[in-house]
Amino acid sequence: MKNVVVIGSGVMGRGIAYVSAAGGFLTTLIDINENQLKHAEKEVNAIFEKGVLRKKLTLESMEEAKSRLHYSISLSQNVKEADLVIEAVPEVMEIKKNIFEVIDQHAKAQCVFATNTSTMSPTEIGSFTKRPDKVIAMHFFNPVHKMPLVEIIKGLETSEETALFIKRAAEQMGKETVVINEFPGFVTSRISALVGNEAFYMLQEGVGTPEEIDKAIKLGLNYPMGPFELGDLVGLDTRLNNLNYLHAKLGEKYRPAPLLEQYVKAGRLGRKSGRGVYDYRSKED
Repeated sequence: MKNVVVIGSGVMGRGIAYVSAAGGFLTTLIDINENQLKHAEKEVNAIFEKGVLRKKLTLESMEEAKSRLHYSISLSQNVKEADLVIEAVPEVMEIKKNIFEVIDQHAKAQCVFATNTSTMSPTEIGSFTKRPDKVIAMHFFNPVHKMPLVEIIKGLETSEETALFIKRAAEQMGKETVVINEFPGFVTSRISALVGNEAFYMLQEGVGTPEEIDKAIKLGLNYPMGPFELGDLVGLDTRLNNLNYLHAKLGEKYRPAPLLEQYVKAGRLGRKSGRGVYDYRSKED
């Protein structure tokens, strides 16, 4: 495998493009929004530079990786030569459907398609193509360049060959992997959604402040981040979308806390909006 195309230049997409290029793949990051793409290029270059400062990369390896990474607004043209396409657009099934229908028309027959989703069905996404055996979920974690795991989720029709192909690709990107079968929420999202939602119920009930609850979880349960810190990083709107999906699929234990819904309605989405559970407006990111 040589050529990787990543669709969507948001936080996840640009992170995936970075680890792909750093892992030795010729990589193209695609977005229909040219301004978003330019912003992504700036952010990726900053990650490269920090990698050199922290001695994770040499100057030479940074320049080689950057030379393998390209940016484009043309989807159909770039997927023609792709061996692997990784979709990293918002968690809206209609958007994913449109993308997979387009790439299925233009990609070569042996190309494998992966969706970077934390909850959505690779089986359903595979049904939008004529190659469901070559469709799989490849769940990266934020920030992609720091988090070691890729959760690989096989759909009903996904072949073992496809799962092995993706496992090897993820390992070349420097990641640890788990390969599991599809069920709503997979492994990590089911647990993370429950913990994050319960933290909002506790905050709503006045059990403690966000700082106290986060500290208790970090020091008492040995989590690297508290549930509110993580929610603000991921995006409270994303967390709410995931909970709504899991509530519909798995029942009452995933019903979103009313306080979480209020925060999202108020535009308090987390770091990306400057304010979530915590206020980031006067802090440097």
